[in-house]
Amino acid sequence: MVAAPTDDMVHVTRWHWGSKEWSPFSAAEMDRRQDALRAHMAAENIDACLLTSFHNICYYSGWLYCYFGRNYGMVIDADHATTISAGIDGGQPWRRTHGDNIVYSDWRRDNYYQAVRGLTKGTSRLGVEFDHLSVDQFRALEAALPGVELLDVGTATMWMRTVKSAEEHDLIRHGTRICDLGATTCVEAVSAGIPEHEVAMATTQTMIRSIAESFEFAELMDTWTWFQSGDNTDGAHNPVTNKRVESGDILSLNTFPMIFGYYTALERTLFCDHVTSDEHLRLWGINVEVHERGLELIRPGARCCDIAAELNDIYRSHDLLQYRSFGYGHSFGVLSHYYGREAGVELREDVQTSLEPGMVVSMEPMIAIPSGQPGSGGYREHDILIITEDGAENITGFPYGPEHNILSN
Repeated sequence: MVAAPTDDMVHVTRWHWGSKEWSPFSAAEMDRRQDALRAHMAAENIDACLLTSFHNICYYSGWLYCYFGRNYGMVIDADHATTISAGIDGGQPWRRTHGDNIVYSDWRRDNYYQAVRGLTKGTSRLGVEFDHLSVDQFRALEAALPGVELLDVGTATMWMRTVKSAEEHDLIRHGTRICDLGATTCVEAVSAGIPEHEVAMATTQTMIRSIAESFEFAELMDTWTWFQSGDNTDGAHNPVTNKRVESGDILSLNTFPMIFGYYTALERTLFCDHVTSDEHLRLWGINVEVHERGLELIRPGARCCDIAAELNDIYRSHDLLQYRSFGYGHSFGVLSHYYGREAGVELREDVQTSLEPGMVVSMEPMIAIPSGQPGSGGYREHDILIITEDGAENITGFPYGPEHNILSN
């Protein structure tokens, strides 16, 4: 039997504990983001928005929530911006939010929706993220807000995030610098006999320490490394294992610092001690050729699908196109392996978006040759570029290719 809540239990409140934390983004930058959403709301006759995703709440408030099975939100109307957090988070959400915050308790199942109702009084048209709400969440929201029309703002907010500000570019530059530092630690750690996870842990530790040293204040969360060897290189997102590196192994490095919700990446093909065969060296060289041509193609006005088509032709000329498994690159910003993606800016055949100044994209061609075939393994290089008015700036510094990444320690 479940005990009924008593009158002295707090259901929705405010915990303004401590003081606002330092942010890499100015108040003017955060106001710019919120005001851009308000302009969209005004144009579409939307009274308020309820954002629910990791990426949008982080982008518009500066706070990245910890999900753990609870509901979170951010309500933006013409005058206010307020995040909604669970009591388990204490005052941290308010300290990180550019705006206000309200807290709901677990004492009653519908307290989250009580908080939403309190922040959306008088709303008849509410913007929500169709691509984030589950069917159950959508139905619960409809039940909690009878008579309120729910409209999608998920696509519109995605496009707002694709063109980065100067302050965002600065943070992303820090991220790529830290990627390079992590990669340096990786190549120093690699030797025959060392397990993948030991290399990954050393690399991640370097990046976390660098993030801590680089900012006045930072929440140190979610930075990670994928380091794969041998057959484990055939997938770009394969987990680290306890497999020991062998001399002659093909290796794949992926460094991923996470800074204030912003993801950056560096990925490189490497070999331990020596390249196993001439075929491995040939395939590596072809992938570098595709990578370098891709870097040349990234410029303002270039369409994502056209970049993919030209790079496909290079693989096709070597009879390797069937070994390519995903797109050639994607947008960077507030995203992660467990949340967020700016799907409108992906270097794929089915994306017709033209690149614009301010966008940040990767070039990351990969082919994977099946185990047992000559040259087996995964080959992947990855740089990050900022689109400029007349070209693109490659902000990744760590070298790639056989001249640099045959490791002998």
